[in-house]
Amino acid sequence: MLVRRDDGRADPLLAEARATTNRVARTFSLACRMLPRDVRDDVYRLYLVFRTLDDLVDDGDPGAERRIEELQAWCLTGTVRSREARVLAELAARHPIPVAPLLDFCAGMRADLERCSFATEADVERYCYRVAGTVGIVMSEVLGHDGDRREVHRTAAALGMAMQRTNILRDIDEDRAAGRSYLSAAVIDRFGAPEPGRREDLLRDQIARADALYDEGLEGVRRLRRGRWAVRAAGTLYREILRQIERDGYGARAGRAVVPARRKLTAAARGTL
Repeated sequence: MLVRRDDGRADPLLAEARATTNRVARTFSLACRMLPRDVRDDVYRLYLVFRTLDDLVDDGDPGAERRIEELQAWCLTGTVRSREARVLAELAARHPIPVAPLLDFCAGMRADLERCSFATEADVERYCYRVAGTVGIVMSEVLGHDGDRREVHRTAAALGMAMQRTNILRDIDEDRAAGRSYLSAAVIDRFGAPEPGRREDLLRDQIARADALYDEGLEGVRRLRRGRWAVRAAGTLYREILRQIERDGYGARAGRAVVPARRKLTAAARGTL
């Protein structure tokens, strides 16, 4: 589908950004449709930046390290040597894009490239901040906010981290099949390996941690100038995955928890109230 800018020119990058969001982030895509038009397309563009780098790292692409370095170069010197840097430079002309969380995001991508393990819950928290909390912070600047910037960033990071912890719990079996674990060694030592049918206590512990982050993150949504309904709906939708894990018996069987479409719509509506 041909997508055009406001001036009528074709915008293939925006078309790719929208299509990517709709294809690989269906929950986020549903929430994006609630965003005000004046920021919706920039949120799509920003998501494409983060998603592209994340996919390159997950796929083990040999160019992933170079693309991370090129993003760092833009952050540190303003040098534009990649598509991601070009998109961010264009966004920075319209929004106060913060550099520090982008550098932290790069550190998180490198942790994935190096297949780092996590000894403690603090290690998991640091990882979740780097790969997802940072995304929340940058999004909060694109949407605009009122109040103390540090407080806004704290709650925006918490919401991103809650979503990342949800991903970890949803994808336990897929990650194990790929030889990865995003659970801390301390948690596994305490509750045992997350085998299907034997991980209820572990999941109860981890769900409680994620829920506390959702409470913190959703409380801060009221400080956003635009997109409050959309962000609240996104958080509520993603949180429903935790409820589905509970409904499915806390990992009684192997596999990913899938929220039925009707429950998604109900959760989205609840999130906008």
